[in-house]
Amino acid sequence: MGEPRSASSSQGSSTTTTLPPSPPPLPSPQKISLVQPSQRKKHKPKVVRVFRSVFRSLPIITPSCKFPSLPMGVPDGHHKNVNSKVSGTLFGYHKGRVSLSVQENPRCFPSLVLELSMQTNSLQKEMAAGMVRIALECEKRPEKDKTTLIEEPLWTMYCNGKKIGYGVRREAKEEDLNVMELLRAVSMGAGVLPGKPDVDEVDGELVYMRAPFEHVVGSKDSETLYMLSPEGNSGPGPELTVFFVRI
Repeated sequence: MGEPRSASSSQGSSTTTTLPPSPPPLPSPQKISLVQPSQRKKHKPKVVRVFRSVFRSLPIITPSCKFPSLPMGVPDGHHKNVNSKVSGTLFGYHKGRVSLSVQENPRCFPSLVLELSMQTNSLQKEMAAGMVRIALECEKRPEKDKTTLIEEPLWTMYCNGKKIGYGVRREAKEEDLNVMELLRAVSMGAGVLPGKPDVDEVDGELVYMRAPFEHVVGSKDSETLYMLSPEGNSGPGPELTVFFVRI
């Protein structure tokens, strides 16, 4: 018998198998490094700041909106007018509904996410035309009901005096948190973020606008968000004001 041939000397029987290339790894989910808002108590505003808050919290009366005729900033014996600065972000796809996220600062989880019954491109047009005033109204609750105004789940929405639908409070979704994480280092600005890959190029772009807002708590039934200019209060009036009221 002849000596057995090793695999290295075999010529006709050896075959080469070509494996298909490995698929690219799936992108890992966006790591969320946002922190919980602090629970620190707000300092009482100075007298001048209180006076300015009362003046600025006067609603802009329009025939279509049912704002209360009394100033929002008048204390009711239990709620004092309090100011604080928060971070507000408007974001959404061009032909989708715009959402409003309110954070204590850009590094915190949202304390409020509100979906508005308005398309993002429509809001862009309104803001390009001038000042935008959004009123969110809901019915008053019984005195024993301790639900805070910002915890209300549903508001009737007006934009510049015209009723356009509803505002709905919702829990922050994964996509909302990813947007906040991407904008973690942005205190003010506007732009476009990459959106969903399964939609066309235009609708897949997620538009955002972020700015600091002055949050004025007039009473348990009225709160207001005033967009601040880059120069602070010394600059021109805010481009966007959001009123939350119970009527």
